[in-house]
Amino acid sequence: MTVLPGLWDMHVHTMINGHADYDYWDRTYPPLLKDVIMPSSAHQLLMAGVTSARDLGGPLEESIAVRDAINRGEIPGATLYVSGPFIQHKPYPGTEDFRWGVNNPEDGRAKIRKLAKAGVDMVKLIDHDQMTMAVLEAVVDEAHKNNLKVVAHGHRPNEIRRGLQVGVDCFEHTGLSSAPEYPEDIIVQIKERTAQMNLGPLFWCPTVEGLYNYEYVRDNPEKLDNDSWHLGLPDSVVVDIKNSIAHPDRLPYFQLTPVRRPTLKTKIKQLMDAGVVLMIGTDSGIPMKFHSQSTWNELDVWVNEFGIDPMYAIRAATYWPALWMGVADEVGTITPGKYADIIAVDGDVLRYISLLQDVDLVIKHGKRYK
Repeated sequence: MTVLPGLWDMHVHTMINGHADYDYWDRTYPPLLKDVIMPSSAHQLLMAGVTSARDLGGPLEESIAVRDAINRGEIPGATLYVSGPFIQHKPYPGTEDFRWGVNNPEDGRAKIRKLAKAGVDMVKLIDHDQMTMAVLEAVVDEAHKNNLKVVAHGHRPNEIRRGLQVGVDCFEHTGLSSAPEYPEDIIVQIKERTAQMNLGPLFWCPTVEGLYNYEYVRDNPEKLDNDSWHLGLPDSVVVDIKNSIAHPDRLPYFQLTPVRRPTLKTKIKQLMDAGVVLMIGTDSGIPMKFHSQSTWNELDVWVNEFGIDPMYAIRAATYWPALWMGVADEVGTITPGKYADIIAVDGDVLRYISLLQDVDLVIKHGKRYK
């Protein structure tokens, strides 16, 4: 067996479960989020060997309630670190419960204080290239004053440029759509940041698996039949999700993906060459991406497709996330005095990273779940 620390997934969405129609989901399932959907996602993560996860974007009350119920031992699930609602310039229609718009610097500070008072673990920024710099600076400053790190989307060039300028703590996604690489000025900015040892590492979650594997899943949809993602979901919801992904080739969400896919390896190499520390995050919960499968798929793409060292990938899913979250004295390595968050697989995971698709043993905080 290979014994290793419980995995982390640093970018999940427990409020979604792989359904292909967000508008329909957001209209239909809010009443089930707290008691069914989000607990089911957290339980599926745990059974996949993910003992801790960053939940980046969800309704505030439900996110806190599910996190705390898991921490009290009332329901089984990965230990969640939650951001509550996305902070952005303006929420998309129908998403106001889990996306908060900020209009001016004072409004930005007030909303961050409200999140801090509610007890969130970090702040999630998106579309901050649409904010004024005054608003963005106020949001990040207020978060840091309240000892909250700021996680920011890195989809568009100015999201990255501005995020670096105001000192966000982690970027998400291998962005820039189908552009072949990051612009030179952004790489220069990243290198300037990674050269400042006193600021610590610059962290990045590239979330490539959903993009990289889409065409394979489209052409070989058998993995969607795996019932591991049914855990905790009523039959009616399972059927609803199945129907929404019955035709993987028709999903609008992925139509540009085949053009984006060839750019991913180049962008990851650029980030690594610039001194960024990558962490495993998956965007789990997006269409056809289930909490029971996403994390090992991300590790598999890193190692087997991009040639990343297996131990680098495992540290990116164990040690670095615990350090980022400020809990490296409790979890993240198998060390005397820390919590027993431990998983095991049958075989040599440094040689066959895909063994993580079927974790044989899951212990979290000393309690065996599998």
